[in-house]
Amino acid sequence: MSTRFRSYPFKYVSRPAPKLEGLQDERIVIVGGGIGGLTLALSLAAQGVRSVVLEADATVCTGSRAVCFSRRSLEIFQRIGALEPILAKGLPWEGGRSYFGNAEVLRFCMPNDALQQLPPMINLQQFYVEEFLVQAAQTHGDRVDIRWQSRVAAVESRDDGVRLTVESPAGRYDIDAGWVAACDGGRSFIRDALGLRLEGTAYEGRYVVVDIALECDLPTERLAWFDPPSNPGSTILMHRQPDGIWRVDYQLRDDEDGSAAIEPENVLPRVEAHLRMIGLTGEWAPIWITLYKANALTLSRYRHGRFLFLGDAAHLVPIFGVRGANSTIDDADNLAWKLAYVADGRADERLLDSYSEERVQAARENLAYGRKSTQFMAPPDFAFRTMREAVLELALDTPTIRPLINPRQTSPIRYEESLLDAPASDDDFVGGPAVGAVLPSCPVEWVTTGSRNAGFLADALLPGQFSLLHFASDGPLPGELVHAAREADSTGVGVQTLAIRATP
Repeated sequence: MSTRFRSYPFKYVSRPAPKLEGLQDERIVIVGGGIGGLTLALSLAAQGVRSVVLEADATVCTGSRAVCFSRRSLEIFQRIGALEPILAKGLPWEGGRSYFGNAEVLRFCMPNDALQQLPPMINLQQFYVEEFLVQAAQTHGDRVDIRWQSRVAAVESRDDGVRLTVESPAGRYDIDAGWVAACDGGRSFIRDALGLRLEGTAYEGRYVVVDIALECDLPTERLAWFDPPSNPGSTILMHRQPDGIWRVDYQLRDDEDGSAAIEPENVLPRVEAHLRMIGLTGEWAPIWITLYKANALTLSRYRHGRFLFLGDAAHLVPIFGVRGANSTIDDADNLAWKLAYVADGRADERLLDSYSEERVQAARENLAYGRKSTQFMAPPDFAFRTMREAVLELALDTPTIRPLINPRQTSPIRYEESLLDAPASDDDFVGGPAVGAVLPSCPVEWVTTGSRNAGFLADALLPGQFSLLHFASDGPLPGELVHAAREADSTGVGVQTLAIRATP
């Protein structure tokens, strides 16, 4: 389905190509133009900072890959100006069902109400998200310089930066970069070139992942079957995607050959059996087939001198709970403002250590949840299989057992021990977000220059700037939102003050 997207020719998108035998000097080079690299580039552009993106391929990814994007990711896309087409194309959902055989054993709902600006989750193929990010990047002109068909062939660390050797259709050339963001995926060339290794657990459970064209009236929700009659002993997942496409994931037996398992003659009968089991007898067609193996791995540090790692280059998270792409987007959001401040000389490079600290903590939390989900979805040994069967059997008629089946969807990470956290005081809030938590985008009213506005807190925040919330007992409204503007006044700090209040 991703073949509808154009192939991007080898060229320098934002400016004429330099002589390849010359040496270029760039502050920030992003290696990898997937969802992490593009989000980082757009986030830097929102801070007013230019970056170069080196992407080995000529277009966005193929196949659905990541399909579920969380409210937190949507909030980040909103800040970088890419939300509108993503939200328009995606399919929102807020819950799901799990079955043991043919019997429903769990129905869950994620938090969602009228106080939320965005849905808890949308389904959208990753290639759509990447294409919309590319389109957003093209509005930034020289600030986002995407270089397609440009593969990093060598890296050389220097005292004041990194020299990258780039292979392109027109030949080789070198770039001297102040900082390199490694967004080049699970088989990261940068990670291997530095001799770094991921640590953690590689699971034996394998899944065949299939995109199929299928028109049906099933709702958009997460569907899971344990030991279904159509594929005994297996686990099957289904997600609706736009354009009449469904994502089907099913588990392989330990004795099955992975290479043979993804051949169409072996895939199609199993998908057909499952569709007939759930009453879908209409025509369907395979679109994309691949093999997935669950891993729970991470680097111990995400900053190595002038190299900064994010996404699959930094960690591999099991797909269960949709933490893979969503944690990558969160990595880029966390890194962008810190890297922008350091690259612009507005902060000491030690600020980047907080990126590593916070996102390694986040990865370990995501991996812990991912391991629990993987052990249930793809039991690694006899003991886990026995435990899962017992839980599923009990869940048939014991509602209190059913929460054990909950897939624990991704949720925002709280940085409760960050270097950037302010020390607690005696007058801390008794309610509201805790120290290190993500700011909720709640409904608010705000007053500025004599006018009253209504919307959500995210609408009142100025992009690319810090905001200070100060709650006061007097004033036109019970609260103030203070923007620390980048344009300095005579005192060195520019501020814009808005009186705000929460709305019912």
